[in-house]
Amino acid sequence: MNRPTSNKMFKIIALVACLAVIVAAIDDHHTDPKYKFEYGVKDGHTKDHKSQWESRDGHDVKGQYTLDEADGTHRVVDYTSDHKAGFQAHVQREGHGKHPHGESYANIDQKH
Repeated sequence: MNRPTSNKMFKIIALVACLAVIVAAIDDHHTDPKYKFEYGVKDGHTKDHKSQWESRDGHDVKGQYTLDEADGTHRVVDYTSDHKAGFQAHVQREGHGKHPHGESYANIDQKH
């Protein structure tokens, strides 16, 4: 009699373990996403300067990216996103734009 009882107990333990794995998989499937990342480029040769960071916790995303514009200004964009307000961005430009000397676009004949 010990053998059938042990075999039955093993089946019950195996079944409970399988159910625990299934429940854990279902819970992981519905877990809110969470991450953080950042990167940056500062190339003195090409003058390519930019950076970004972003973090997410569930439905809430926060981040910022920066870059040096061709006119010499520096752009900073802070952004957030959530399921209530959607995507919101605040853009700032730092510095004064410098444009090369030459013919003005206003003087170019723009025929369509």
